[in-house]
Amino acid sequence: MDDPEILDLTPVTIADYGVCGYKDVQKHVELQRKIQWFTEYYPKGLRIKALVSKKDGYQGMLEYIPGRFAHRPVDADSYMFIHCLFVGFRNEFKGKGYASSLIDACIQDAKSARMKGVAVVTRKGPFMAKRDIFIKKGFVPVDTAKPDFELLALKFDPDDVGPRFRNTIGKNRDLYTEGLTILRSPQCPYSEKNVVAIMETARNKYGLTPRLIELEDADAVQSAPCAFGTFCILYDGEVISHHPISNTRFVNIMEKIRG
Repeated sequence: MDDPEILDLTPVTIADYGVCGYKDVQKHVELQRKIQWFTEYYPKGLRIKALVSKKDGYQGMLEYIPGRFAHRPVDADSYMFIHCLFVGFRNEFKGKGYASSLIDACIQDAKSARMKGVAVVTRKGPFMAKRDIFIKKGFVPVDTAKPDFELLALKFDPDDVGPRFRNTIGKNRDLYTEGLTILRSPQCPYSEKNVVAIMETARNKYGLTPRLIELEDADAVQSAPCAFGTFCILYDGEVISHHPISNTRFVNIMEKIRG
């Protein structure tokens, strides 16, 4: 196995490597939306570092942005905020310290920018990096959000209060008390997949009129009613999925709700 490189992607070069498994800019709407979003936030400090093997290609990535523009419902001004961390489409790239190297690169950028530290939201399960690797790097828990989200921070000044989840997360669910609502942002490419099928199922199988809300910017995401921020499904005011899900999973959830 060759030693992969950490490359700084730009809105121009991201199409050469893809993101999250989406590689064909002509075919994948997910990649098209991601590039448009990357282009908008790159001047504001958004960075994507890709782990690339000469032989096996794209094997991981780290995405981060100044906390003012974080696409999570957090107050994290003056912190660099990590959205995503993933390493190892192929197993041989896992457990080699590459994820740690990606985090180190982010930490160095945060120090160079004279920020207060680095923050990240973690959760058990899909779509979120596990907390363990961040704890090993010196991150500490600073806040929590239901059902099991945790906000971690590496504070360059240990006495700093640190970032917090926004207290509007639960309150804003009152805006979606009737019917089925799907919220999504192009920050997460997976927020595109399956939404059309879920909305069709909602209409045809459950007689619902689903509402799709596009979270157009960081402010909209920071006002989201769930801690993941960039995707959420609510039914009669209750969050039924914090992350993108398949149509099959949606049916299973609705069948349990409706008994």
